[in-house]
Amino acid sequence: MNKTLLLLSVVSSILFANNGAELIKANCALCHMLTSPTPDMIPTLKAPAMDAVMFHVKLDITKKKDIKAFIIDYTQNPAASKSVCESNKVQQFGVMPSLKDQVSEKDLATIADYMIDHYPAPKFVSMIKEIQRNDKISALINSPFLINQSRLPHMTKVLLQNWDKASLGLSEVQKEKLLVVRKETMNAVMKVKKQVKVLEADIIEAMGDGEEPKSVYAKIDEVAKLKAEATKVHLKCISETIGILSDEQLEFLFPFWDM
Repeated sequence: MNKTLLLLSVVSSILFANNGAELIKANCALCHMLTSPTPDMIPTLKAPAMDAVMFHVKLDITKKKDIKAFIIDYTQNPAASKSVCESNKVQQFGVMPSLKDQVSEKDLATIADYMIDHYPAPKFVSMIKEIQRNDKISALINSPFLINQSRLPHMTKVLLQNWDKASLGLSEVQKEKLLVVRKETMNAVMKVKKQVKVLEADIIEAMGDGEEPKSVYAKIDEVAKLKAEATKVHLKCISETIGILSDEQLEFLFPFWDM
């Protein structure tokens, strides 16, 4: 009897997996890539790859039953405010069309189970983490800030990535104030960056021409002064943003930041 039940269970699992695979191909593959994309493919996709979708879903939601409920609800009633992806990705790809009345809830449940069990692929997760590491290094290299550590996050960038998420819950008043802070910060930083770029190019050229180091000391001092100014702008942005956001919103945005 036990062997029979075991056999039925195995057969059922295989049939279920095959059914899920067929359903996801029939209903999702037209827009979502079902295999892992390479980095060069990502900008050209018409919608996020399924690996990317589930990477973000599993970052935002931990319990399997909640993930399943989210997938079923989102595919039937999609909205930007429900998205777990960054807001810039929603702007890039748009909101998916509703599958309500096109795919039964039973089939959506099967698709959801298959997505949970098969995505994201480990190699995709490794690739994304490597991209994130490279982006972090690039940001440090190209930043004008003297103070630039993970403990002092780029507030405006992180906010824009989560701007429309219902789980962040920004009010219209908060958004208005934050946009003012962003505009002032970006204008000030871009002004400093342009000046620093010119000065650093002059310093490099002078050294390449074999000039005495003393000839560029004044420009080096000016670069240091400008970077200090940019750091003050950065700190002002952080202070003003903290004043606008609630403790719960800060915890949502920066769960690993020691407040």
